Amino acid sequence: MSTSASQPVTRPAERSGRVHHRIVVVGGGTAGITVAARLRRAGAPDVAVLEPSGTHWYQPLWTLVGGGQAPLRASLRTEAEVMPSGVHWLREAAVSVDPGARTVGTASGRTVSYDRLVLAPGLRLEPDGVPGLAQALGHNGVTSNYLPELAPLTWDLIRRMKSGTAVFTMPAGPVKCGGAPQKIAYLAADHWRKRGVLDHIRVILVLPETAMFKVPEFGRVLEDVARRYGIEVRLRSEMVSVDGAAREAVIVNHATGDKETISYDLLHAVPPQAAPEWIAGGPLADPASPFGYVKADPATLQHPDHPEVFALGDVANLPTSKTGAAVRKQAPVVVANLRDTLRGRPLRARYDGYTSCPLVTARHKMLLAEFDYELKPAPSLPFLDTTKERTDMWFLKRYGLPQFYWHGMLKGLG
Repeated sequence: MSTSASQPVTRPAERSGRVHHRIVVVGGGTAGITVAARLRRAGAPDVAVLEPSGTHWYQPLWTLVGGGQAPLRASLRTEAEVMPSGVHWLREAAVSVDPGARTVGTASGRTVSYDRLVLAPGLRLEPDGVPGLAQALGHNGVTSNYLPELAPLTWDLIRRMKSGTAVFTMPAGPVKCGGAPQKIAYLAADHWRKRGVLDHIRVILVLPETAMFKVPEFGRVLEDVARRYGIEVRLRSEMVSVDGAAREAVIVNHATGDKETISYDLLHAVPPQAAPEWIAGGPLADPASPFGYVKADPATLQHPDHPEVFALGDVANLPTSKTGAAVRKQAPVVVANLRDTLRGRPLRARYDGYTSCPLVTARHKMLLAEFDYELKPAPSLPFLDTTKERTDMWFLKRYGLPQFYWHGMLKGLG
């Protein structure tokens, strides 16, 4: 089948057979589409994206959906809308990889072979990792902005709450957008304060980390934010079980081993997260990662044992936060280094670990935490003090960044 070069080339799943592409990108999310678009702009002639979903989400907006500041539809496009022109869209799911044979197996039984492979399938949520959580989600006051169908429920629960106990939890281990578990707590508390009911609501924030934020400059500000709202912050703590029917959550303090059962009226829970099973159980996973993320050189993003493979985004086992801002810096490194391997050149591009976390602290207030592998602030707007809560930063998150995402980043620009 042939199409105009101005359109993505869609190939439906087949029951059997083999297909070869020079470059195969697994995943049509933020990382996969950004890399594919950059490859096409660089003149790569044979790029395929393996992605089964017909829906593409801008996930950073889900916090604002849960906080009543954006509609869910603003975070949605069809996958066809964002697929770069001239890319072969293989609309099926990857289920295995054989780096020795340079092949990817799909759910339909097809084998896709490659010269170069880019792994960007994202991660998977594991609500079953907390006993009772999978059954409780969406019922009896339990919600999560990490699921798009539940983000509107979060706002419904927040705006209906007048008194009681609200618990916001974060699991141990790397998660996408590590600031999101806190942000919704601040948005909820700010709403309750403006409604005059915050004094009647006990707000508990459960974090597995030893500090509010790994970068001290931002951690100190968040401590003040939590104090302002009267939020009880439980550091080195984690939710280990949920009884949805009883509306009870068990919290363990990892520092002391003590457990506490908390009765809640609202529970915003972030599920544990890990690499897709076929990655975690496959030959490209990093043995050092208990969550099965892909082994990758922190600077070049190349797999150390299989130089024809690159990884970026949430699935890569890198010592930095898993954010879209990190992908924006990783994608050009992957593209440049992948092209160098095809030309037999030394890898020249380097990723310094840059990531950023827009920390919404109130309606129309936000910090922009930008930092690198060494946890040193790495501001992209040096003329602004982004360690302070700013209204202009909130407008950047709500309106500026989504536009840049849809019309810049996913087009291979910026």
